[in-house]
Amino acid sequence: MTLPRRGNLPIGFGGLGSSSGPTDTTLLLLTSIALLSLSFLFFVFRPRTKGGKAGPPVVTSSPVCGLPVIGTIVEFGKSPVKMVQRCYEEYGPVFTVPFFHKRLTFLIGPEAQEPFFKASDEVLSQNEVYGFMKPVFGPGIVYDATKKNRQVQFQSMANGLRTARLKGYTAKIEKETRQYLDTWGDSGELDLFHALSELTILTSSRCLHGDDVRENLFKEVSELYHDLDRGLTPLTVFFPNAPTDRHKKRNAARQKMVELFSKVIKNRRDNPDVKHSDGTDILSIFMDVKYKDGSAITDEQVTGLLIALLFAGQHTSCITSTWTSLFILNNPAIVERIVEEQTNAFESDPDAAVDYKMVNEQMPLLHNSMKEALRLCPPLILLIRQALKDVKVHAAGKDYTIPEGDMVLISPSVGMRIPEVFAKPDEFDPDRFGPGREEDKSSPFAYMGFGGGMHSCMGQNFAFVQVKTILSVLFREFELEMVSKTMPEIDYEAMVVGPKGNCRVKYSRRKRS
Repeated sequence: MTLPRRGNLPIGFGGLGSSSGPTDTTLLLLTSIALLSLSFLFFVFRPRTKGGKAGPPVVTSSPVCGLPVIGTIVEFGKSPVKMVQRCYEEYGPVFTVPFFHKRLTFLIGPEAQEPFFKASDEVLSQNEVYGFMKPVFGPGIVYDATKKNRQVQFQSMANGLRTARLKGYTAKIEKETRQYLDTWGDSGELDLFHALSELTILTSSRCLHGDDVRENLFKEVSELYHDLDRGLTPLTVFFPNAPTDRHKKRNAARQKMVELFSKVIKNRRDNPDVKHSDGTDILSIFMDVKYKDGSAITDEQVTGLLIALLFAGQHTSCITSTWTSLFILNNPAIVERIVEEQTNAFESDPDAAVDYKMVNEQMPLLHNSMKEALRLCPPLILLIRQALKDVKVHAAGKDYTIPEGDMVLISPSVGMRIPEVFAKPDEFDPDRFGPGREEDKSSPFAYMGFGGGMHSCMGQNFAFVQVKTILSVLFREFELEMVSKTMPEIDYEAMVVGPKGNCRVKYSRRKRS
């Protein structure tokens, strides 16, 4: 091989075109590159001074790309779930993946996941991880709030979602569902994911915002929510304030949302004798919040809490109702049983209203179908904490120490498809939760449809009531058939994972006998 002569190299390319040797600029550039490379290698391969020999195995290679460390980053970007599954099979239930200057330590399986769910915020913290939501929720809300204020905010949310209020929400959800389904006509074809997304935000607005907002301002609130939702992208996680068009629209939407709800709040306070709602909406609760230091909640914070609840509920409920419906429709035997269960529940009065007790006690198959859809297709594929202290983990007969500073993750998508925990884990089988099997109770942390431990989703009872009420009405009023012969893929490219592909169904209104 003939090497090029130095004089043939272009001037300015590292200064190598000069016969007098590299220039100061060249040396500075090469030194900077070397220092950056060394810094990167230090951050990636720095020793575990606290994990020691008990530190989890470190994954630095990938079949997707041969470059050390870079390969796992590329693999993670293509499909986090597939990468986590591969590493679990190759390295066991506890392993660490270097990710730029971060270390991501994964806990997979009920035994390994136990510390994740049982540790206090002083050990495994959410705040450092989910700070990117501040531009969406606003300052002083949830992850940006002080510990005392956050406790008050969470307590007010819990008050709005307690059983006494859920009983009233059931009627509101049924009313919204029937009004929406009346617009379908007697037969047709539509995108079920799109339809259930619309229906979910309608029912959520009625319960969370109240009658005055739902009936007079819903269109505006829905459009603003759309801009807020689109403002949450993978880039947001790392650069929440990057000057992108979506972020600009997100910021403008949140400001308009604050202005809108400030007017609603002022109108309610200025006109206490006027019936704005029945008083059960969560907005009414948030308006009366006082913090432990005696200060009252601001209108901006009220709006932020409403946005936070709508974000949590909208994604989970619309995605879960869609998956539940499609899995049922893809199994004719399950369809027949679901319809029979609904017929039996309303046997004494087919026109009876859906009530809370009926939803919770007389629809076990529908309930378990929803749980199974969440097991197979959880909307959140990763849950994350940051280790503020060393964390001890025991799994598969080994003891591990996760060092302070690591990002600690679990994957419901992988953890709920372990064959040793759930038999034939890739099959839709709602009976696995029924009497005599109850596979979800094999371990306290086997099932993670709504998280677990001290940070389990406080809205899960509302989600069950909302989805089951909607689907109860839907399956009693219509015969449904999937247009596609196969289930849609899971959209792992989305921030909150839903169906990707054909979700269209044919429908025809059932004839009353």
